[in-house]
Amino acid sequence: MDQIKIGKFIAKTRKEKDMTQKQLADALLISDKTVSKWECGKGLPEVSLMLPLCEVLDISVNDLLTGERVSDLDYKKKAEENMMNLMQENQRNKKNLTLSIICGIVTIVAVCSLVVIASYIEMHAAIRIALIVFAIVVAAIGVGAAGVLENDAGWWECPHCKAEFKASMKDYVKGYHTFTKRRLKCPECGKTSMCKHKIVRK
Repeated sequence: MDQIKIGKFIAKTRKEKDMTQKQLADALLISDKTVSKWECGKGLPEVSLMLPLCEVLDISVNDLLTGERVSDLDYKKKAEENMMNLMQENQRNKKNLTLSIICGIVTIVAVCSLVVIASYIEMHAAIRIALIVFAIVVAAIGVGAAGVLENDAGWWECPHCKAEFKASMKDYVKGYHTFTKRRLKCPECGKTSMCKHKIVRK
């Protein structure tokens, strides 16, 4: 889905209603920063807010996801396109998560192999040091690539306000984590907590 186009459409329909960002935010019980983020194309409304947002702006969910008012003739076609876009986004997220796992496993195997070779096979000291340095470089590149792929796969959900957001790589790297959660600061409510990694939009 085109977040920039959807953001511009939200801004346009809001202005047509003579509403400020603050008024729209108050109607939805959210912060005006959230509305600003949508309108700048930096995020999409979470699923639970889509219907209330459409009611306030007097548009359909199909209009919202398309980023323009859809005529009755185009409605079915646009609905099918939006469904396909949603399915493609979910597939891309799953693919990126799978690639992240594979990248992590390959990195672990490669680094362990290099360390074993450097530790147990007789060789010149300079070669041993070079192998250890190479193992460190491989580990850094592999972990970095796995992290980028995982962070790009889906989004994070705040347990307090249920906002969905993308984490910056800086915050992603700094936050400690479990298999499905990472400690991040929510850009909506400002609370730092264990946010759940979500891959599929329903």
